[in-house]
Amino acid sequence: MLSLGLAVAAGALNCAALAGPHSRTVVVQAATTVRPSPSWRIEGNGPYRAEPVQVPFCRVQGTIEGNIGFELWLPADWNGRLLGAGVGGDAGVFNYRDMAFRLPEGFATVTTDAGHKATQKRWMADAKARVDYEHRAVHLTAQVAKSLIARYYGKAANRSYFLGCSGGGRQALKEMQNYPADYDGVIAGAPGPYMPLISVRMMWFALQQKHNPAGALSDADWSLYERRATAACDRNDGVADGVIENPLVCRFDKATLLCKPGQFANCLPAPKLAMLNQIVSPMRDEQGRPMDKGLLPGVRTRPGPPSPLLRAMWADAVYNDPNWNEETFRRTADLAAANRIMPELRADKVAIAPFIRRGGKAIFYQGWADPSVIAGPTIDYYARLARANGGYDSISRSVRLFMAPGMYHCGGGPGADTFGGSGHTPLPGRKEDGDTLWSLIRWVERNEAPELLVATKLEGSSVRFTRKLCAFPRVAVYRGSGDVTAATSFYCRVDPQLAGRMQQSD
Repeated sequence: MLSLGLAVAAGALNCAALAGPHSRTVVVQAATTVRPSPSWRIEGNGPYRAEPVQVPFCRVQGTIEGNIGFELWLPADWNGRLLGAGVGGDAGVFNYRDMAFRLPEGFATVTTDAGHKATQKRWMADAKARVDYEHRAVHLTAQVAKSLIARYYGKAANRSYFLGCSGGGRQALKEMQNYPADYDGVIAGAPGPYMPLISVRMMWFALQQKHNPAGALSDADWSLYERRATAACDRNDGVADGVIENPLVCRFDKATLLCKPGQFANCLPAPKLAMLNQIVSPMRDEQGRPMDKGLLPGVRTRPGPPSPLLRAMWADAVYNDPNWNEETFRRTADLAAANRIMPELRADKVAIAPFIRRGGKAIFYQGWADPSVIAGPTIDYYARLARANGGYDSISRSVRLFMAPGMYHCGGGPGADTFGGSGHTPLPGRKEDGDTLWSLIRWVERNEAPELLVATKLEGSSVRFTRKLCAFPRVAVYRGSGDVTAATSFYCRVDPQLAGRMQQSD
């Protein structure tokens, strides 16, 4: 483990002294010393439910500009680093989960609700709340956190890092693109670089299924498609493990799913097969031109109803009409309107020279099988970054992408999905090869670029199997002998399909 061994300046570590106003816009509402006995935990908080904390720290709760909430946890045994914890979806909550995971490792950790509360209705109708959500809240929180850290410990943080997935991954990209001095390194999981376009896809195909109930696909229908495609392409990496290593080389004939006369199970009737073909194909605009590249083979869609964030984007942000009729939705015009009203919701800028010049490093990770923030746009953004910044050899000195086969959205799925990403349980003894955050730290502080990550599939508290996640455009291939459940039985090699994707234009 990298350690800074910092000595704390005399007179520092007065937690209560942090309470009160710090500027015209920053107020610390509470600064409380937490002494777990033997553990302390915050209950609730949805997907960011915290694990028990067993180390003493100073808990700082505050606001910026009145509406931006933040929490900063300052450990008694500090490793000299700041860690920002991103929040996904429509935000409105704090990422206590990553804070609780990383506090015992010595990080001062900070998170923000992005400028509104989850209970706040129609917050997207508020122009300030929108722009804070887009990018300002995370930036301002980083500045405030650094100031409070210097005051509390008597010295500035030596290094600063940011970890997020989904919306938190998008926040990581915005920090790299807009505010390159905030963090020395960022980790962006499933970031959805062009989220408005992905949102149009989700909204449009939800409407198509609403209009055609006979073709509407259930969770079981998608599971059937996923299962059959996986069976067809599973062995492409040399081993049958229930996971497609690289969907780009998967060849599966969807027509084999069609129900035969008299067949009613383990098949799709003609209207559902037609809908499946429509959804996995590139989405087309009103003139029939492709707006995206569609879904990768074997990748299912997000189960359940569309995210409420979709309706909010148009009903509240674009049209400011709580009674907005979704039947009026237009792919091209409403995408343009969302980009006009929330221009910084996009996180696909390729001009990142300031981040690179100051030595910034970024790790992207993405589940190949992600049904919510699909993988294709993340790969294409990385390719565009390379083309705009001197090619792959050049960009890989500062930014690397790791694809996780069989992983769903930020975790879950049949593939190995624990490797130190946002929300992932840090595994004892795996800092050297199985923890993305510590891989980023070694890259920034020792210039040791990560060639691979080792991902673990847990079954309860036991390890079911491990796999290598290789730096793009490499993939893991079975050596032909050895334990198929062990990452050591695989090696990384360049995949021609992925290398070709790096050269494709959008």
